Amino acid sequence: MKHIFQKGENDRVLLLLHGTGGTEHDLLPLADSIDPAASVLSVRGNVLENGMPRFFRRLAEGVFDEEDLVFRTNELNEFLAQAARDYGFNRDKVVAIGYSNGANIAASLLFHLKDSLKGAILHHPMVPRRGIELPDLTGTPVLITAGKNDPICPAKETDDLAALLAGAGAETDVHWEMNGHMLTATEVQAAAQWFKTHLA
Repeated sequence: MKHIFQKGENDRVLLLLHGTGGTEHDLLPLADSIDPAASVLSVRGNVLENGMPRFFRRLAEGVFDEEDLVFRTNELNEFLAQAARDYGFNRDKVVAIGYSNGANIAASLLFHLKDSLKGAILHHPMVPRRGIELPDLTGTPVLITAGKNDPICPAKETDDLAALLAGAGAETDVHWEMNGHMLTATEVQAAAQWFKTHLA
């Protein structure tokens, strides 16, 4: 997978996952805000939708291609294992920071693969899949940031995702904004503060 790796000063690794149409460069400023001493692994999605990079296919707005989602989730997990070997970082120290489509693939890692992430910051995610049993997420810290006026991710999606993660044992927090489907400076500030409390 096309990516950027930046070696950090501590043993934490921030996995950056962009939104639809983004690239591996988009979220690099978030890493500086959240943990400037961490290593950074920023990945570009392998799927193209009308020329726009994504992490998995969708059938329509808000309707995921679940077969491709599972395939791409496993693909990303295997890439992380290979990257850990290539760059010499601890696979158990990876914290995902995703926005929109990137947040959805990060949530999918949590939903499908036990111990795939040490924690996650999910900006404007949806429930990746319904009706499946989640792995044991006991003690895994997860922050969801969401917009009350988000036309793509209704508030119920956020509430459902938080409940599903908490039901699997994750330490789940939600930060609400009165905005739409945008990543705001105040969300990033909230994420940085949450990270210091839960993962630093």
